[in-house]
Amino acid sequence: MKLARTVLLGLTTALAACSTMPAQNSAPAASQATVYDAATVGDSSLSAFYEYAQSLSHGPGKLLRREPLEAKQSLANAGTNLRLLYTATDGLANDGILPVSGVLYLPKGEAPEGGWPLMAWTHGTVGVADICAPSWNGRQEQDQEYLNRFLAEGYAIVASDYQGLGTKGTHPYLATRPAAYSNLDIIRAVTAGDFPISEKVALFGQSQGAGAAIATADYAAIYAPEIDIVGVVATGAPYLTPQVVQFLERLQQPDRVDPLLGYTFLAMTLVQQVDPSFVMRDYITDEAWPIANRVSDACYAEIKTLVSDAQLTRRKSFAQSPSLPLRQGFARMGYPTLGLKAPLFLGTGGLDRDTPPQMQATLARDLCAKGTKVTSVLYPELNHREVVPYSPIDSIPFVKAAFAGEDLPGNCDDLPYRAQ
Repeated sequence: MKLARTVLLGLTTALAACSTMPAQNSAPAASQATVYDAATVGDSSLSAFYEYAQSLSHGPGKLLRREPLEAKQSLANAGTNLRLLYTATDGLANDGILPVSGVLYLPKGEAPEGGWPLMAWTHGTVGVADICAPSWNGRQEQDQEYLNRFLAEGYAIVASDYQGLGTKGTHPYLATRPAAYSNLDIIRAVTAGDFPISEKVALFGQSQGAGAAIATADYAAIYAPEIDIVGVVATGAPYLTPQVVQFLERLQQPDRVDPLLGYTFLAMTLVQQVDPSFVMRDYITDEAWPIANRVSDACYAEIKTLVSDAQLTRRKSFAQSPSLPLRQGFARMGYPTLGLKAPLFLGTGGLDRDTPPQMQATLARDLCAKGTKVTSVLYPELNHREVVPYSPIDSIPFVKAAFAGEDLPGNCDDLPYRAQ
C-alpha cells in the first residue's frame, strides 16, 4: 500500500495541471464518455458467499454468514480463520444498509476467561476491484507477519474489507466515513455473535489503514458509542489537509515517469461517486486510458507495474486538469473531530517519504490540541514500511496497558518532532 504522500502527490499534480481492457485511440463523444457505471466500478462475481439478495431490514452490524478461509487468505498463527459477511451502514450516503465482507482470526488454543481480547485491523490500499478484497485475495507478506505477531500474543483479529470491496458497489477509496462504518459494524457483528472474544476492542492500522483506524475511533462517538474502544495504534498515518496539498504542489515533476499514478486514478473513482457530472474518461488521455481503466479489474500493484512499463508521466496522462473535482474527493478523506476518547499510539518513521514526519507531526499536534491522549514515537532511522515490523516493540506494551485499563496519558507535552 502507499501512502498519503504519494496519493497527495497524485492529487496535487492533478490539481495543478485481471483481464486486459482494450485501448481507445480517440476520446469518446460526450454521450459515450461513461465507459462504466460510476456506482459499480470494480464489481465482479467472486463467489456466492459475497452476494446477498435477501432483505437487509435487520439493521447494521448483523452477521449474515460465515465460512472457513482458504489457505492463501489464512494466517499461520490463527487457530480459526473465517470469512464473514455482515450488514453495515452505507458510509458514502450516510444512509441505507449494505452487505460488507471481512474476516475473523482467532488465536490457537483455549480462549481466556472473558474471551480473546479483540483487535480490529484496518488495511491499506489494495485497489477498488472486488478481486482485491483481502478476504478473497489474501494479504501482503508484511501484513501477514505483523498480524501473526499479534495473534501469537493472544489477540483475536477482525478485519473488514471495507464497503464495496468484494461486495456490490464501488469501493469509496480513501473516504474515511465509509471505512469507519464498515469497521465499527464488523466489530458489532462479531461481538454480538457466538465467538470467544471480549467486548473491548483496540484498533490498529498502517498508512491508509492508520487513517481508517483514527477515523473509526473518531466516528465511534457518534455512530457506535456502545463499542468500548480501549486504544488505537496507527503507524505511518496520513493527514490530508489543504495546507499539506499546497506544500506538496511544489514537488510536482509532471514530465517524470511516475509509477504512483495509480493513486490518482483510484482517487478519481471516488469523485465519480460523489459528483455525477464528473466523468473520469474526460480527464484521461487516450495514451493513459487503457491503464487508468484497469482500476475496474486490477489491483494497485498491477496498475503500478503497468504505469511503469508504459513510461507514463503525469503530463502524458491528463487531457485536462481535474483540479476542482478532485477537491470533492479530498473533502471525504479527513477526520470528523480529532478528539478521540481512546488513547492513541502514533508510530512515525524518521525516513518516511510517503507520510512524511512533518505531516505526522502536524497530525499529532492537532490531535493533542483536541484533547486526544497521544503517545508519539519517532523511529529516526526507519522508513514507511520498516516502522511496521519494528514498532510492536512499543505498540504491543501500549495495547496490553490499554486492555488492562491503565492510564496512558501520552506525551503531548513532549512530542518527538521538534526538528520536523
